Amino acid sequence: QVQLVESGGGLVQAGGSLRLSCAASGRSFGTYDMHWYRQAPGKEREFVAGITRDGKRTTYADSVKGRFTISRDNAKNTVYLQMNSLKSEDTATYYCNAPAGYWGQGTQVTVSS
Repeated sequence: QVQLVESGGGLVQAGGSLRLSCAASGRSFGTYDMHWYRQAPGKEREFVAGITRDGKRTTYADSVKGRFTISRDNAKNTVYLQMNSLKSEDTATYYCNAPAGYWGQGTQVTVSS
């Protein structure tokens, strides 16, 4: 079992930054890859970023490449999403995800233009 709890969302102006965190508990954190997804109102949930278990490789959706950075601290059982140069289209609920269908409750990010 894996429990995931996101935090760090909020309201920010376009061009601003936010840092999301996802704290994991349960199964050994350093043994699995982690991902961030997001879902905007009326849209399907979409992949944002992923990071391998050792933190050495990352992947990003084209829409966030160059603006968002995913990282992890296995000693703290936490994965992060640093979001810079935010745009109104980044407004969504952001979820962290672990393999085998584990999801957090989500954290809302609202970017005002």
